[in-house]
Amino acid sequence: MASSSGNDDDLTIPRAAINKMIKETLPNVRVANDARELVVNCCTEFIHLISSEANEICNKSEKKTISPEHVINALESLGFASYITEVKDVLQECKTVALKKRKASSRLENLGIPEEELLRQQQELFAKRTRNAGVLDLTARIVYESAVV
Repeated sequence: MASSSGNDDDLTIPRAAINKMIKETLPNVRVANDARELVVNCCTEFIHLISSEANEICNKSEKKTISPEHVINALESLGFASYITEVKDVLQECKTVALKKRKASSRLENLGIPEEELLRQQQELFAKRTRNAGVLDLTARIVYESAVV
């Protein structure tokens, strides 16, 4: 967890996340607490290493935001090229999940009505509004003329 002191040494991955990953990866293996702590520290150091290298690559390319490509280049420059294929697979999976979430949150998608039908309904409403406006104009004119007479 991050502390308010801003010291990089205080930034770590939550132990619960590491414990869950260990349990999912090695369901039938007991892992000592000090080994779990070592894994947390290694993960934290790895993330710092990759993010620092990605930041340098980002700065060299005169960008202000670290992109996935910067992270992939950082992995390669630090000698972790063997991870790149899996990283790209995970990146694609994340993009797919994000796209599905965006589509699911779309109101049109949730209606279950085809776009063509929605367009037809919209045009029908516009036509109805135009007809009603004509009737209202005629009614207003009759009321006005009867008030003037």
